[in-house]
Amino acid sequence: MKDKRNMIPSLIRPGDEVAIISPSYSIEANRVEEAVRFLEGWGLRVRVGRNALACYGPFAGTDDERLGDLQDAVDDPGIKAVFCSRGGYGLLRIIDRIDFSALKRYPKWFTGYSDITVLHMWLNKFCRIASLHAEMPLHYTGDGRSEETFLTLRRALFDGDLSWSWEGESLRGSMAEGILTGGNLSLLYSLAGTPGEPDTRGKILFIEDAGEYFYSIDRMLTSLKLGGKLRGLSGLVLGGFSDMKEGTVQWGKSIEETILDIVGEYDYPVFTGCPAGHIYDNRALIMGGYAFIEQKNGRVTISFR
Repeated sequence: MKDKRNMIPSLIRPGDEVAIISPSYSIEANRVEEAVRFLEGWGLRVRVGRNALACYGPFAGTDDERLGDLQDAVDDPGIKAVFCSRGGYGLLRIIDRIDFSALKRYPKWFTGYSDITVLHMWLNKFCRIASLHAEMPLHYTGDGRSEETFLTLRRALFDGDLSWSWEGESLRGSMAEGILTGGNLSLLYSLAGTPGEPDTRGKILFIEDAGEYFYSIDRMLTSLKLGGKLRGLSGLVLGGFSDMKEGTVQWGKSIEETILDIVGEYDYPVFTGCPAGHIYDNRALIMGGYAFIEQKNGRVTISFR
């Protein structure tokens, strides 16, 4: 089993150089300035991508500009970690043009969530390198994120010791282990039929989303089910599903009930309430890392080894 695990990038240390880039939507300059100060407070030297503050419609620059910054961050061996400034949309437009070959010589951490799910899928699947589903510079200061949001991010990057627990339930079993995959459900759905579609068999699948209609969650998961992506999992972890919306007809079921109806025929455990995603408490997860999950006495613990 060990030879199937992804490479875990080296830990970073105070004094290392890291980069902030914007591969998706544009971001305000003050948010990036605050994020630079935040990371410098961890003792890091921060380089901001040439086009990180660009604006082209909703995007942080043209496709070529965003691609250029991402390619520079991939290629530069002096950059030890890359922080994607925010999500939105845009990575899907450039992901197939990135040359990841340098990462085989100089693996490094890439951090983000939401639209960055696309990058996680490529890094895990084609580069066999783990990455961090974690908070982004857009929310490093002033947005009231939980203390655990940043503690888990820092522990993953500096200590390599990532284990945390939450109050949650487990259905159909209390333990699961395997490589963690997944991320934002809408992005996973958008990757179906592409080279980067999620490889889920035998793995723990994590899903989260925000601002979707209840019926859209049902539709996306049903589509993944028809594509065989919900069969043969080691486990399913439900993260934050925030700001869900009703359609013109009331849906009548919670997100948990909706998901459990879809996966009810399978026998793997389903863990609810995981504090990760578009929520106040957005803790770090190692995508492509080997995870152990256990529910006991009303608490669920996830750890990576």
